[in-house]
Amino acid sequence: MVHLSQVKKGKQAQTQNPDAEGESGSPYVYGTHYAAEELPEHVMADREMPADVAYRMIKDELSLDGNPLLNLASFVTTYMEDEAQSLMTDAMSKNFIDFEEYPQTAHIQNRCINMIANLFHAPTTDGDGDQDCVGTSTIGSSEAIMLATLAMKKRWQNKRKAQKKDYSRPNIIMNSAVQVCWEKAARYFEVEEKYVYCTETRYVIDPREAVDLVDENTIGICAILGTTYTGQYEDVKAINDLLKERNIDCPIHVDAASGGFVAPFVRPELEWDFRLEKVVSINVSGHKYGLVYPGVGWVFWRAPEYLPEELIFNVNYLGANQATFTLNFSKGASHVIGQYYQLIRLGKHGYQSIMRNQTQIADYLAGELEKLGFILMSEGNGRGLPLVAFRLKPNKDRMFDEFAIAHILRQRGWVIPAYTMAPHSNKLKMMRVVLREDFSMHRCNILIDDFKAALKSLEEMDQGMIEKYTQ
Repeated sequence: MVHLSQVKKGKQAQTQNPDAEGESGSPYVYGTHYAAEELPEHVMADREMPADVAYRMIKDELSLDGNPLLNLASFVTTYMEDEAQSLMTDAMSKNFIDFEEYPQTAHIQNRCINMIANLFHAPTTDGDGDQDCVGTSTIGSSEAIMLATLAMKKRWQNKRKAQKKDYSRPNIIMNSAVQVCWEKAARYFEVEEKYVYCTETRYVIDPREAVDLVDENTIGICAILGTTYTGQYEDVKAINDLLKERNIDCPIHVDAASGGFVAPFVRPELEWDFRLEKVVSINVSGHKYGLVYPGVGWVFWRAPEYLPEELIFNVNYLGANQATFTLNFSKGASHVIGQYYQLIRLGKHGYQSIMRNQTQIADYLAGELEKLGFILMSEGNGRGLPLVAFRLKPNKDRMFDEFAIAHILRQRGWVIPAYTMAPHSNKLKMMRVVLREDFSMHRCNILIDDFKAALKSLEEMDQGMIEKYTQ
């Protein structure tokens, strides 16, 4: 017979146990001692942590991050269908570089290369395999741009060596509004940066200025199909035509990181790609308007001659001879699989529908912001990316600026960047809203209402309060 005091004592002991089990037999996460301790930050713990506890602790901490759907600063994809996510999860354990072990994944990459390069009117080769176009997958456009820069530099050096001329001072010509990865590529690979600077009224490269900067040491000209600052397309055809007119042997690389999956579906008549003789390489981000989660990019060359053989390495220690041209070796196969899913799931019609929807909503948002008194800096009606870049009208009596508006909107959850325009633009302050496929018209109208509320709130603040938000 069990005495009542023993029962009470047992219950008391169970209550005092920090990892007391519930009815299911497993500890309740917030009843464990882990919930009352700081998580490891500098030194690994000596003992294991239960999986469910580790999961919940990390999940709770990540809840402090912003909502990706409200992050209108970023171009990267924030929505994919469950089926795509399932395929990507299944492929997480595959090391993409191991073609011998995962041959079908390699075939899928080659299919993606062909399908995307076909959008850019790439010439095909007569190879025996299923990869007719010259290209490769990358981690993103940053790696793709590094590879393209290396190819242009090496090809220029080989040409100079054959002519017995100095090859120690290569330079590359680009807009001052390039993404920072171009500056990285130039400095990492010791290529001089020659800029065509933006002005207060021009935010894209001036074709004539760009061609005027070409000299015997120029490895190429970078043209951007959708600038980071304003989303505008640079005039690749004008650069191409000027080079031909002046009989200048200088290649063009098109940075189509953002516009490569937009222009072919919204402005198919626009000539910016391999239809132009001087365009020798193109990069595009699969994780932007290619509609794949962050981690995949693509780079293509017009023909094998534009990708020097000495940059391609052959290895056999994974079980078979294979060629590789990437900055890193191992990477997961998930994102390539995700890209293939989107290409066959959506087809041209699906991509066109999405890009046209985003363009239409961007034009609507631009019109509403203009009604609120903002000056538009981006181009609508499909002449650029589906984004809206804008700034406040000059007003010496207004106490707040674009940074203050961004701060107020952040309190509502929106992440909308305020920043200054590229160098030589008189330090223009501006804001930018990037539209992605999950930005519906309904959400757009909610944003417009929040803009109105933010402006009203700032207009009612005194100088002291404004200074907290103004930069």
